[in-house]
Amino acid sequence: MGSALFLCLNALRTRPFWTLRPIRAKSRVMKHLSYAPEQVEAGRKRGDWQVIKSLLPFLWPRRDVPDALEIKARVVLALIFIVAAKVATVFAPIYLKQAVDELAPADAADAVVVIPLALIVAYGAARFLGQAFAQFRDAIFAKVGVRAVRRSSAAVLTHLHRLSLRFHLDRRTGALTRSIERGRNAIESLVSISLFNVLPTILEVALVFGVLWKAFNIWFGVVSLLVVVVYVAFTGFTTEWRLKYRRESNALDSRASTRAIDSLLNYETVKTFGNEELEVREYDRVMGQYETASVRTQSTLAMMNVGQAFIISVGLAVLMAMAAAGKIAGTMTVGDFTLVNLYMLQLSQPLNFFGFVYRNIKQSLVDIEKMFDLMDVEPEINDKPGAEPLRVAGGEVRFDNVTFAYDPRRPILKDVSFTVPPGKMTAFVGATGSGKSTIGRLLFRYYDIAAGRISIDGQDIRDVTQSSVRAAIGVVPQDTVLFNDTIRYNLSYAKPNAPQEDIARAASLAHIHDFIGSLPDGYETLVGERGLKLSGGEKQRVAIARVILKGAPILLFDEATSALDTHTEKEIQANLREVSIGRTTLVIAHRLSTIVDADQILVLGDGEIIERGTHEELLRQGGSYASAWAKQQKSMAVAAEDRDDFLPATRVAE
Repeated sequence: MGSALFLCLNALRTRPFWTLRPIRAKSRVMKHLSYAPEQVEAGRKRGDWQVIKSLLPFLWPRRDVPDALEIKARVVLALIFIVAAKVATVFAPIYLKQAVDELAPADAADAVVVIPLALIVAYGAARFLGQAFAQFRDAIFAKVGVRAVRRSSAAVLTHLHRLSLRFHLDRRTGALTRSIERGRNAIESLVSISLFNVLPTILEVALVFGVLWKAFNIWFGVVSLLVVVVYVAFTGFTTEWRLKYRRESNALDSRASTRAIDSLLNYETVKTFGNEELEVREYDRVMGQYETASVRTQSTLAMMNVGQAFIISVGLAVLMAMAAAGKIAGTMTVGDFTLVNLYMLQLSQPLNFFGFVYRNIKQSLVDIEKMFDLMDVEPEINDKPGAEPLRVAGGEVRFDNVTFAYDPRRPILKDVSFTVPPGKMTAFVGATGSGKSTIGRLLFRYYDIAAGRISIDGQDIRDVTQSSVRAAIGVVPQDTVLFNDTIRYNLSYAKPNAPQEDIARAASLAHIHDFIGSLPDGYETLVGERGLKLSGGEKQRVAIARVILKGAPILLFDEATSALDTHTEKEIQANLREVSIGRTTLVIAHRLSTIVDADQILVLGDGEIIERGTHEELLRQGGSYASAWAKQQKSMAVAAEDRDDFLPATRVAE
């Protein structure tokens, strides 16, 4: 009872509960530009009660949530079993007390002692029912706890997928995954362990207080309650004191995990530069800091356990002395002495565990808060209220006076205007950093523009749903990253549950079907982490096949053949031209030889379109494009003289 009161008072210390805002309140929006997951450890942003309020909808769902009625019924039934278990537990010592009095009558010399079989059976039954009801409670509530973990984790993952590309470019994957993992474990711990120790202990303390008061006098109840209050106050104070060490330990744990994951994700870079020792040394340095913080945490825990044991022992000794004095005075029996002893021992067990439970609650609230803090990050790009799906007729893409910058201090696109007619191909070329890839990101609406308008078939993409815009565009990126799954899974990702014949046709058009067939496991071949078992060209062809399978009316190729050799590039270019027939196509290119047949070529420089026209028109102009073309032709001629004219066999890397 005291622990729950302490939690409530601590939660309301800053402001009353009726002023608390919901978890997504705009007044608490975290800036996406400055957010890093590990920064949450620096301090609490919401009180304990706010964290609990954020969790309650997952334990007591709304009516429109599937299985809501079943979940609520399970919660109510579990609470009934909690009460039944504690009532049985509190009654058990009473039966034992009566049995002891029957076996030790006041005038033992003349009494005929009869075995109190009924009381012994009642004592055993009460002990059994106390355990049985607790197990029934756990079985009934299991689905509630697991469902809460499942739905809260899904809610966080759904929200993370709604966040902007800017957030995911800035994030630290290791710290982010640790936040979700710790939060998920904390929810499970809070609802399946802590909850079923807090409420039963509160109920048991109240029942013991009432029994001792009724059976003897109020002072026995007062002493037992005072022991509990002092114990809870001491536990609360020391836990608050230790909490900073827990946060420090969590922060260092996240940092170490991030360091390890980063080094493994960049395995090839580490090996290329021979920096294995550097990575291990840096990881060990952070783990050394974690070791110091963890040792401090364990040391303070030992100090708290000693203090808790002292409080319980003193309380037990005082009550036993009071009971012994009552026996000597003739106001109490041996059974009463036994009853007081049993009640204190019975209370000491949950109280000893209660210290762990309270720490677990506080630590779980910190971990849950950190996971729910991710929900405070507002999506940078949102659909307008009532936005309708994009209606694609011909697939015309139009940029009207578009201005954009990732950072206001460095503009990327400046008043850019162009139109890609339906079914035509427009290519974008220019130096690195000129804004070519940014055009693709803006078309996908990964970012919103600062000025101007981007439209598809006359519809501003800010006025329609993001999902419909992205469904209408198929993209082959410059750097293709695949899921650590089979080739079939990665190909069908564009159209889940696509029939095998459609997958094979797309693979054939991308010139990868024969290669897949040559593998021992065929389409079931695992591609490895980020597709590292495939060569760059093979990954690119998987991506091309995937976009062919999607069948979108608008295609975007961002350096789509940059990882291919010249021979394969020509083959795929021919297939891409075939696939692009009747589709609006945007090509971001570095090799100018791949876009010579484009209907329109836009040359970007310093965020502006400095030249536009067909390949022949741009050559006649003799500008930047013509100069770049001449240089590439010369480089290709030199390279052709220096290499053997053969096509290397492709294979899956071991």
